Amino acid sequence: MPGEVLDRPNPQPLPSQIDEHVLSLAVKLDKTKLDESTYTGLQEFRRAADYVAAAMIFLRDNVLLERDLNFNDIKPRLLGHWGTCPGLTIVYSHLNLLATQRKQDIIFVVGPGHGAPAILSSLWLEGSLGKFYPEYSRNKAGLERLITKFSTPSGFPSHINAETPGSIHEGGELGYALSVAFGAVMDKPDLVVACVVGDGESESGPTATAWHAAKYIDPAESGAVLPIVHVNGFKISERTIYGCMDDKEMVTLFTGYGYQCRFVEDLDDIDADMYRSMEWALDEIHQIQKAARSGKPIMKPRWPVLIMRTPKGWGAPKKVHGEFVEGSFRAHQVPLVAAKSDPSELKQLQEWLGSYKPSELFAKDGGVVKEILDIIPKDDSKKLGQQIDTYGSHEVLNLPDWKKYAVKKGGQASCMQTIGELLDQTMVDNPKSFRIFSPDELVSNKLDAVFRHTGRNFQWDEFSNARGGRVIEILSEHTCQGFMQGYTLTGRTALFPSYESFLGIIHTMMVQYSKFNKMARETTWRRDVSSINYLETSTWTRQEHNGFSHQNPSFIGAVLNLKPSAARVYLPPDANTFLSTMSHCLRSTNYVNLMVGSKQPQPIFLSAEEADSHCRAGASVWKFASTDNGLDPDVVLVGIGAEITFEVIEAAAMLRRIAPSLRVRVINITDLLILKHEGGHPHALSHEDFDALFTADRPIHINYHGYPDEVKGLIFGRPNLHRVSIEAYSEEGSTTTPLDMMLRNRVSRYHVAEAAIKGAAVRNEKVRLDMHEMLSNLRHDLVKLQEYIMATGKDPDNAYDMPSFDGKGSVHKDVGYAD
Repeated sequence: MPGEVLDRPNPQPLPSQIDEHVLSLAVKLDKTKLDESTYTGLQEFRRAADYVAAAMIFLRDNVLLERDLNFNDIKPRLLGHWGTCPGLTIVYSHLNLLATQRKQDIIFVVGPGHGAPAILSSLWLEGSLGKFYPEYSRNKAGLERLITKFSTPSGFPSHINAETPGSIHEGGELGYALSVAFGAVMDKPDLVVACVVGDGESESGPTATAWHAAKYIDPAESGAVLPIVHVNGFKISERTIYGCMDDKEMVTLFTGYGYQCRFVEDLDDIDADMYRSMEWALDEIHQIQKAARSGKPIMKPRWPVLIMRTPKGWGAPKKVHGEFVEGSFRAHQVPLVAAKSDPSELKQLQEWLGSYKPSELFAKDGGVVKEILDIIPKDDSKKLGQQIDTYGSHEVLNLPDWKKYAVKKGGQASCMQTIGELLDQTMVDNPKSFRIFSPDELVSNKLDAVFRHTGRNFQWDEFSNARGGRVIEILSEHTCQGFMQGYTLTGRTALFPSYESFLGIIHTMMVQYSKFNKMARETTWRRDVSSINYLETSTWTRQEHNGFSHQNPSFIGAVLNLKPSAARVYLPPDANTFLSTMSHCLRSTNYVNLMVGSKQPQPIFLSAEEADSHCRAGASVWKFASTDNGLDPDVVLVGIGAEITFEVIEAAAMLRRIAPSLRVRVINITDLLILKHEGGHPHALSHEDFDALFTADRPIHINYHGYPDEVKGLIFGRPNLHRVSIEAYSEEGSTTTPLDMMLRNRVSRYHVAEAAIKGAAVRNEKVRLDMHEMLSNLRHDLVKLQEYIMATGKDPDNAYDMPSFDGKGSVHKDVGYAD
């Protein structure tokens, strides 16, 4: 730690300037003396779990210390994190006891996911590892495998993930545990989720906002989260913020958040302290729930939170080579990094592991003593590693027939307003298994139809308290994502609508979730879960009024980078195709679905039946806009995205007037991943199907909503790519008009028409003969249009009327801005 030298272990925070009277806000409890058998069971569970956790980091042999250690007993690579493990085993042992004594359903969400050794050792002790992985049964062979294979290619990884029974949270990236925990308890009235939040994790922005998540829990219909803040004082190489805050600062902080704060910090008798604190917390939870369920809800209830202060790496060697280890940052990962080669460190490891007295905890066959078993629930369904909600409680939605909400072909409708009707009925038909989590944008995004039969679920607002609202709006994309993950992984279905430009805020959260889901699919015991569903609207094409900051389609690329088994990206061109797509996504399982569409009124290109067929295919020839229904084209024009496709349609109409001999085939793609090279994605077209749709040799011009490199990456590997040109969002924007946004990014009808003329001229002599003149006129009209927009501050009045395909001209022929 350059520039900072510790002069003592486990340094306490310096006193704050806050008045002492605020300590009265902290919950004081009478000390409870545990009966001897319970006390012994807790102590021995922790000793056994800590021993196994430490051994997992170091040992490749001699796992029960049946002889003195030698260098050959030590793993060649020492991987793992010890510092958080002793605190986690304290919590785990007491949650098991609580589940045993109170018959309480409990899920354990672990924010410090790098503490996997503590969780895996506890799961082995309770028998849950052996249930799902017989090779890890509670015997000597199972124990040897757990210890010697940890953090190797043939064992469990160093962080909690989907292979860990009982987990619903990918433990690699800090900050999301708390919001996931709150999402999990929604609509699960009998469930308690205990969530450990590390003091390092508490410095993250997502965690800071997630403390407000309790304000969105209606105790009449949902369970409760018991947050446990583990303050061990250090991160990898520095003290934590919470570790430097005294009890006065902590109690005022959490009181302000809306919690009752109980400190668990009696290091001389931590088990009695934790036991009494957890009993109190569960009683408080049940009191709040009882009041709400009897029709007398407590306004702004103060939910319990436990603040557990224990030394970092408790139990590790006090000093190594003269430097403090226990109670310092040096205990964060591997306290004895040279145990494989340094005789003094090997000796310290022998003493450390021996201090747990494994011979008193494990039988010769590797089984555990009775006192440990006595605090573990006898009912497997109550064990933390076997809660059915964490791996096997998927509820299939009862979805209405989307065609009932279809709009007549030839009219105009907002995609968002139309699907709002479908979502409204979906919430009515699934009152306990479907929710919408969104930043404060539903009305702005024209999805307000969802409020016809429900409301928002903000419990601290007198106008939405205790009304059973199915919509949660909180202006934190991180919290929405965490809610959705917790709700989905415990069996339900959710939708996350957002402005397009701000979904990227949760990019890495989405990636972490996808990693979890990938590994879940590779287990034999985790069942299907609903897909997570993103609805991206207020897109860059119609964010001309908000300006450049609101013009960002990059989340598409984030989803495209996921494994093909997970990634699904849809850009429905009109309201009917969006209905079909939404219905499909809400029925699907195990995917990351991204739906991108417009909230502004758009032409209805396809009837309900045509939309259904189009969405099943993922793309189709739009014969109404093509020459001779698309037969024998000179050029293929492709639209991907609602407004972008409209520009292609406009260009096709324009070409009928200015280049009547030019033959065009117009294609719309709604399922972006059909473009992937053959075999590269489950939806990818075969080479034969690709050539049938796009032709084998004609020029192709793609007008795309996202970034051009996304399409280039998708089609890489297809033959004859020299014939493909692409225009897409190119990071040009401002506060301007919708059509000017198209012009600036070269995806306007004029740019599409120019690309079509250049492409058609390759084989069409008539087009080539007049190409220079036609292009000159197009460019002239484009300049005049830009001048008109600059002068008037608006687009021509009929710029977004659906064009006619009778060959009588383009939509702009009468606007009066051209010479």
